[in-house]
Amino acid sequence: MSQRASLSTSAGRLWMESDGTSILRLGWWPADAAAAPEAIAADPLLTEGLGQLRAYFDGRLKRFDLPLPPPRSERGKVLRDAIAAIPFGETRSYGMVARLVGSGARAVGQACARNPLPIIIPCHRVTGAGGALGAYSAGEGVRTKKILLDLENIIL
Repeated sequence: MSQRASLSTSAGRLWMESDGTSILRLGWWPADAAAAPEAIAADPLLTEGLGQLRAYFDGRLKRFDLPLPPPRSERGKVLRDAIAAIPFGETRSYGMVARLVGSGARAVGQACARNPLPIIIPCHRVTGAGGALGAYSAGEGVRTKKILLDLENIIL
């Protein structure tokens, strides 16, 4: 049985879900939803995950170290690993990531759009060609992506 807990951040109110073995998902409370109270994590993995998120937003964490569920396919693993390998404070274009893994930019974009673990798997660091911001499917979209890039001192 999975559990959720939440945390207020500069990018909005986040919730994290764990099954006690892996961090399953990370998402945002809708901006127009009534403010939910900060949820206390009974699951030690959620406590650790929220602590790492807090450290990220405080500028003390540059890479997450949490158990994640395996991707559904080998191709998904390759794409997730390539996105996860983008260092804090840096970006890669959809095309650059695609070339690294022998794929197409569209497949990279789809992997980013379907990412159940935004921030942890930093799809916000994947940008359009020529330094264009590109899309973002989490939070409030491009506005949230910009907040996360600013947090990492990335200027596009």
